[in-house]
Amino acid sequence: MRLVFMGTPAFAVPVLAGLTGMDGWEVTGVYTPPDRPAGRGRRPQSPPVKEFALEHGIPVFQPASLRSAEAQAELAALEPDAIIVAAYGKLLPGPVLELAPLGCLNIHPSLLPRHRGASPVATAILEGDEVTGVTLMLLDQGMDTGPLIARKEYPLAGDETAEGLTKTLFDLGGKLLQESLPLWQSGELKAAPQDGSLATVTRKLERADGLADWTLTAEELERRARAFTPWPGLFTYWNGSGVKLVEVSVLPAWSGGGDIGLVVETGDSAAPAAVVTAQGLLGLRTVQLEGRRAVAVSDFLRGAPGFISARLSGPDNA
Repeated sequence: MRLVFMGTPAFAVPVLAGLTGMDGWEVTGVYTPPDRPAGRGRRPQSPPVKEFALEHGIPVFQPASLRSAEAQAELAALEPDAIIVAAYGKLLPGPVLELAPLGCLNIHPSLLPRHRGASPVATAILEGDEVTGVTLMLLDQGMDTGPLIARKEYPLAGDETAEGLTKTLFDLGGKLLQESLPLWQSGELKAAPQDGSLATVTRKLERADGLADWTLTAEELERRARAFTPWPGLFTYWNGSGVKLVEVSVLPAWSGGGDIGLVVETGDSAAPAAVVTAQGLLGLRTVQLEGRRAVAVSDFLRGAPGFISARLSGPDNA
């Protein structure tokens, strides 16, 4: 079976690696976005998928768009039986969707139709889902609206970050793809339309989403810290500087009074400082002052004694 793979970030690499290791499957080309400037020197940086492909002698294609006749002809020349998509980051035009006999198969890190769109992993954490998973679907011209081929559930323990859970789900998706693709090719596996009445849609995260809102509960803020790892993170402001709340925890109900947003001592060795929220205390374990490295809060307090009893900024007074 001849395959073309489309993907970009590091967590898509295991999916590609799994395809290259299967007998009878040939990855004839890898599509990934153009290199982008990165770092202080603004030097062009290759997507991780490109680096893997080049290391394994797989041709790499980086068109800015697949809408031109030239780009579509180049893709057609690879004669793929199926096009596999994993975090490619671009919508595919109709002619590309119809090019391969077995279609364009996409790995989506949620149990569709729940959490369609740009941030399914973060949203599952934000909403406190007890179970998420991965879906293998047939792409159409909508946003994650195509027919479902296979799904695999993944129970959540309640301590996952978006970064770690994304990697886990794409690893799971790669295995699901390897199991499902032969059955899809033979016709033993059939696609089923999504139930639109059950659909939920996520949105693209913005930096402002990470600003701590102390009128929320400690539990909600702890979920935000995990959902926004690595970006935009959960952060606040103190003495005119940004403070990233790298590692936090939910502490028992607070009976000491005080304004929402007030920093208090806890007597907890792991989280010696905490912030009063609408319900409960948000324990602070690791923080990062703007322009500095992340440190344990016990170390941070030694250099910032005024932090205790400070009132931290929220969305209305940042």
